[in-house]
Amino acid sequence: MLIRRETPADIDAIRELTNLAFDNLPYASGQEAELIDSLRADEGWIPELSLVEDSVLGHVVCTRGYIGEVPALGLGPLSVHPDHQRSGVGKALMHAVLGAAEARGERAVILLGSPDYYSRFGFRLAAEFGITPPVAEWAPHFQARLFGEVPGGAFRYAEPFNQL
Repeated sequence: MLIRRETPADIDAIRELTNLAFDNLPYASGQEAELIDSLRADEGWIPELSLVEDSVLGHVVCTRGYIGEVPALGLGPLSVHPDHQRSGVGKALMHAVLGAAEARGERAVILLGSPDYYSRFGFRLAAEFGITPPVAEWAPHFQARLFGEVPGGAFRYAEPFNQL
């Protein structure tokens, strides 16, 4: 499976993929595709951390966030085409984006998601590191993967997340 950086030619396919992947999920906002478009225009966008499976059956993105004033990454959305879920696409994307983040010298990746799923990639509840979510109710699903030392404190996503 080939994982590569997104290109401008992938944008429409990513939008369609994201809508399909999040369609009818109870926790989805219905704005995930628009969020990615907004993130591309934000100062927190990091092009080398927007990755696709070569035929755009999956997509993952990390953008600049902060723990207090310390740079960190916010991961998400992670999208896999419904017909290809549980086939290793999401796993490959996660390994690729985490490897790219670590290679860039990033200190932490933060996400909101299933602890059962993301623990396999080394994520632990962010509270274990003293990192708090923007919304207190997120705590049971708010997770961190550290590559270096980071202080505890409140995490803040790239600005487009605040528009949800």
